[in-house]
Parts: sequence; C-alpha cells; structure tokens
Amino acid sequence: MDPAGTARPGRDGRVPPCQHAVVVPTLLAVRDLAVSYASPRAGGDRLDLDDPRVLDGVSLDVGAGEVVAVLGGNGAGKTTLLRAVSGLLALHGGRVLGGTIDVAGRAMAGRPPAARVRAGVVHVLEGHRCFGSLTVEENLRAGAHGRRHRPEVVADRRRALELFPGLARRLDVAAGHLSGGEQQQLAVARALMAAPRLLLLDEPSLGLAPDLVAAVGTVVGRLATEGTGVLLVEQHVAMALEVADRALVLDRGRARPDGPGPGPPGEPAPEAPGAGAARPAPTAR
Repeated sequence: MDPAGTARPGRDGRVPPCQHAVVVPTLLAVRDLAVSYASPRAGGDRLDLDDPRVLDGVSLDVGAGEVVAVLGGNGAGKTTLLRAVSGLLALHGGRVLGGTIDVAGRAMAGRPPAARVRAGVVHVLEGHRCFGSLTVEENLRAGAHGRRHRPEVVADRRRALELFPGLARRLDVAAGHLSGGEQQQLAVARALMAAPRLLLLDEPSLGLAPDLVAAVGTVVGRLATEGTGVLLVEQHVAMALEVADRALVLDRGRARPDGPGPGPPGEPAPEAPGAGAARPAPTAR
C-alpha cells in the first residue's frame, strides 16, 4: 500500500484491487493525543500527573476529500480535539501532554496557529464567528489575508458565493446585521477564502433551522468532493453520519470502545455503512 494514503473502498465497502484503487492521501494523522486544561504547578511548568485529561489516547486520520465526524455528548472533548489540531488550545489554557499531530506528513507539535494555517488547516469556531462591523465582502477579504496569488483568490471567492448564493446578495451588509444562519454561512465562506486543505468545523449547524442544517450537510459533501478534508464536530448526528465517510465517538475524552476506531482514510464507519458512498472520488483543485 502506498504510504501516502490508502485505497478508498467501493460502494460495497471492499477495497478494490491495487491496480484500480483510488489512493487517498492522509492530510491529518492524530496518534495517542492527550490533553489537559489543568494549570501548571506553582513555580514551574510541569503539570501534575493527576490532573484530569480532557483527551486521553485519541487517534484518528482524515484523508483528502474525506469527511470524518466526531460525535459525543457535552464535555466529551470534541471541541478540544479541534483546538489541538488548529493550535488554538493554548489560548484556552490547554496543553498537549502527549501524542502527535501530523498534517500532510509534517509534525505540528509546538507550531503556532499561523503556521498551521499556512499548512492548510483552517478552523471554523462554534457560534457564528464573524467580524460584525465589517461587511460580508470585507469578511471574505479578511479570510484571504496573506494570500498573494490573486487569480486563485478570485476563484475561491466565486466558489464561496456559489456555495452560499444568499451571501452574494448581501455583500455590502455588515455581518452583524445578518441572521444567525447567514452569519454561519459567512463564517464557513470566509474560511474557504484561506484555501484550506483541511477544514475543521465545530458545530456548523448550531442554532440553524432544519432546512439550513441540510444545506450545511450539502456544502460539506461538496467540499469533500472537491478534495478538501473535513473534520466535523456536529450535534445533528443524522446529518453528520449522512455526509461522513467515517466517525469517531468520544466519551469523556476517550474513543468509545464500541464506536468506530481511527481506521485508515477511506475506511467506512461501522456506524454508518455506506455513508459517503454516493460521493464520487475527490477532484483535483
């Protein structure tokens, strides 16, 4: 098997012969991740080994063009997992105690959030996070900050507005005047302006009407078809499993024994047989 990835199974769940296999490059590899929000002992940086771990021994993979759902109840560690991958953990008082996080084969340990964005990791936070005083157009431009290849930026703006056509009619409106659903769409659209290889979505359907929840699922599926890897934390389990290739169930910081394991990219989730099977292989962007 090619070390750069694994073969995507067919609709029957079987991996096709090597000569016909579609190789899915691994974008994200998390191994034995342990995280705590505990404070260091007074007078030093060493953490107390008895401090509770929010994540303990979590492993998962996300391949190019794959959607991996992270499921679990409140306090299971889902948001913490996304923060650890994007590098935002320290901003919330958290620390990685052990394990590894690799993006496209590069170790992310100790790298600041900006370096992870440059590696293609973009995190859409929970809660309709937009620049309220800026217009929709200005929010989109902010998402492309630091990108220098203008034709690609223009193409990504067009793509974002195709995915969220309602925003195209609101370009001159301040984000703070948008509805909650529109703000959530803008948050995702702004993230797409950063040209993510790996998109981290934290509860993108939170507070949305049912029709908008379905629309979020459609967009996630389309992004995967275009080759973007997606790590999806989602409260709407049915929608998440419908669009996901695989799922990881967290229970108090650990992968649940009866839930699907980390598995290689391309391996379908036992909880959702056939999930994602109708989606074609990702296309090159």
